[in-house]
Amino acid sequence: MADAQPAVYLARHGETAWSLSGQHTGLTDLPLSERGIAHAHMLGARLRRYSFEQVYTSPLQRAHHTCTLAGFGERAEIDPDLVEWNYGDYEGKKNAEIQQLAPGWVLFRDGVPNGESVAEVTARADRVIGRLRAHAGNVLLFSSGHFLRCLAARWLGLPLLYARNFLLSTSSLSILSYDHNRDEPAIKLWNDTSHLDVHLV
Repeated sequence: MADAQPAVYLARHGETAWSLSGQHTGLTDLPLSERGIAHAHMLGARLRRYSFEQVYTSPLQRAHHTCTLAGFGERAEIDPDLVEWNYGDYEGKKNAEIQQLAPGWVLFRDGVPNGESVAEVTARADRVIGRLRAHAGNVLLFSSGHFLRCLAARWLGLPLLYARNFLLSTSSLSILSYDHNRDEPAIKLWNDTSHLDVHLV
């Protein structure tokens, strides 16, 4: 049964000024907005229903602070591989601006100039997955939107381009697991924000 298989819980960080404005936020270390802080607490209330063998977080403050506000800061291990995609020349730019510079550009197919390539992010996601699959119990990750989408695609054994199909909201919860056994990776839950106060969304 699927419920008997270990699961990887993916927590996207709370809202920041740039996630709200639609600017690409890679390694720029932005803080959470007030709403992002409130949502991180709500996410924590949801996550405390579950038990985890291990908790990992990106070193970037938007993920690490979300982890702390959710109540897992003291037990979380920082994993540098969980940082967001390095957007290089496109850091801080909105998609419309990037399309003017490079018409038809798709992050998950093209990578970014002076940032990370698709091959580099694929390798990083695969390293994370290799460590995750060594755990016998549930694991919780705090990271950023585009990297978590890449992680989901690679969990399923798909090329990174498929990550474009996995939309992900701030402060959302997703769960990666398996169907019948570990040879059948699957998505159990995706982009769930039911724990958030609708008046704050």
